[in-house]
Amino acid sequence: MKVLVTGAGGFVGGRLLPRLEREGARVVGIDRELDVSRPAGIDALLDAERPNAIVHLAALSSVPRSRAEPDLTYRVNFLGTRVVLDATRRFAPGARVLVVSTGEVYGPLEPDAPPSTEASPLRPASPYAAAKASADLLARSFAAGGLDVVRARPFNHTGPGQRDEFVASSFARQIAEIEAGVRAPRLAVGNLDSVRDFLDVDDVIEAYWRLLDPATPAGVYNVATAGAVTIREVLDALLAHARVAPAVEVDPRLYRPTDAMRGDAHRIRQATGWEPRTPLRDTLGRLLDHWRQNVATA
Repeated sequence: MKVLVTGAGGFVGGRLLPRLEREGARVVGIDRELDVSRPAGIDALLDAERPNAIVHLAALSSVPRSRAEPDLTYRVNFLGTRVVLDATRRFAPGARVLVVSTGEVYGPLEPDAPPSTEASPLRPASPYAAAKASADLLARSFAAGGLDVVRARPFNHTGPGQRDEFVASSFARQIAEIEAGVRAPRLAVGNLDSVRDFLDVDDVIEAYWRLLDPATPAGVYNVATAGAVTIREVLDALLAHARVAPAVEVDPRLYRPTDAMRGDAHRIRQATGWEPRTPLRDTLGRLLDHWRQNVATA
């Protein structure tokens, strides 16, 4: 099987490619060297490679950055998806296409609300989520037209290699820098009472691999733990691995109202047998070790 992966240089892409190769796939990865929103380059690539499967990861994935650059977010996240799907329809019409959406499309919930299912309304609350929701619905229309499209809606995932603009990685970097003595022993946080559904990045990659299986019915699938934790619990788990006990200080610039994002993963479990396997404490321990290594070599 030949698999084309867009966004191959990103956090998930960098771990997905070796997994695909271990499974015996021939992998073609593209990243920023080819603009997914420009049809000429994507058309030429699909015409040349004719892959059996495509994993469309390429996206601007930061919510804060999407607010600062909404036009770029729309171009990459929505137009890029349209270009990839259109080129697939013309040059690799038999390929399975895994379009990676996000659990953010459901929008924030009240802290005690039940998890979002695939049938829940889409209520995106940021330019990132809005562009992803639009791309998600566009992918559904291509599927209705006969393309073999699977839409994945992953919830928060983390692990070694994630940028520090995401909350768990931000905490881990700060702790590593405090341990190394290059940061004052104060840890800046936002709202610790919000609730999120955290996964290990390798568990998410396992879900993507199973969704690429042609035996898995096309459709839309939440990738989630079916549970959730507060941001405070994430911080506490990281501090349990730490060699310091820093002061925790709320930064008003990081503070957002209390809300929740959690997903129901019954559909993917039923279709593929997938289950998240990695305890969050283990994921966070590896994340902190990653930042210790980065700080030590900086």
